[in-house]
Amino acid sequence: MDIFEEKSAKPMLIAEMQESFDDQNYIYELKLDGERCLAYLDKTGTMLLNKRALILNPRYPELTNIHKAAKVKCILDGELAVLKDGKPNFSEVQRRSIITNKFKIELAASKYPACFTAFDILYYKDSQVIDLPLMERKKLLSQAIKENERIAISRYIDGQGKVFYEAAAKQNLEGIVAKRKDSLYYMGKRTKDWIKFKNLKDDDYIVLGYIEKENNVVSIILGQYKDDTIVYKGHVTLGVSREDFNIISRIPKIEAPFKAPKGNENAHWILPEIVCTVKYMEKTSNGRLRQPVYKGLRDDKDPEDCREKSTDN
Repeated sequence: MDIFEEKSAKPMLIAEMQESFDDQNYIYELKLDGERCLAYLDKTGTMLLNKRALILNPRYPELTNIHKAAKVKCILDGELAVLKDGKPNFSEVQRRSIITNKFKIELAASKYPACFTAFDILYYKDSQVIDLPLMERKKLLSQAIKENERIAISRYIDGQGKVFYEAAAKQNLEGIVAKRKDSLYYMGKRTKDWIKFKNLKDDDYIVLGYIEKENNVVSIILGQYKDDTIVYKGHVTLGVSREDFNIISRIPKIEAPFKAPKGNENAHWILPEIVCTVKYMEKTSNGRLRQPVYKGLRDDKDPEDCREKSTDN
C-alpha cells in the first residue's frame, strides 16, 4: 500500500513526563501551541489532514500553495500554528476550527495567517521512510523543503533538555519535545522515544453538558474516560464565545449519564461527542481542576481519547 496515494498515514504519538532531562542521545524541539497535522505535498497540490484525518485546507487557504516549496513528493509531519504577537496562539487555531463562512475564514487568514512547521518526514520521492532513524529523516526533510513565510522546518538542539525547557518556560511557551536520535517513526503509536514536557498545563475533556446562568454565563460540564466509563471532572466557564455555545447547544440532549454531584440540577446533558481543551493551575487529588480556563473546542480528537490521568500533566 502506498501511504501517499491512500492518504493513510497516521501521526506518531508523544508520551508525557514531568521533568525535563539532559541526554546526548536525544534532540529537543519546541512544542508549538497549534494543531498537529500531516501535509501531503506533490506537484499537483497540498493536502493537510489532522489527527482524525479531517481535511484542513478549507480553513487555511493561505497554506494552499505550500507544495510549491517541496522539491520532491513527500508527506511531512508538523504543527499548523497561528502567530499572534509573535507567539503561537492556540485560541486562533481553535477559532478557525469552528468558522464555516468562507469570507470570515479569508478575513482571519489575512489578519492572522497560519504557518506549517515540519519536524519529520514519512515519505520521500516515491517511498515511505518511517523505518529510517530520526536523524536520517531530518536530513531528508531538509532536502525536501525550501522554507518560506508559510512553511518552515523545526529547529532543534542536542542533549540540553533542561536549559531549553527553562528558556521555553521563561518565554511562556507551551513546552518542548525530546526525541531519541535513533528513533523510528511508529505511525499511530505512542512510545517513550518521543516525550513532551509541558510548561502550560492543559488537558482535553468531553463536553457532557452545560448550565446556563445569569448574565449569559455558561458553565460547561467536563468528563473523561476511566477505563470504559465516563467520569465527572467538574466545570469550566465558557466565556464569551457564542460560536462555541451554538455548537454545543445543538448537540442532542440526553438524560444525565450518571448521578451528578450537587450543583448540576439545572444541567442540560448532551451526547458525549465533542471535546474541549481547558487550561488550569493544578489538579486536586480527585482530578478536579483549580482555576480552570476554557481554551476552546477541538475536532482533531475523539472523545474516547480523553482519558483520566493518574498524575498531573
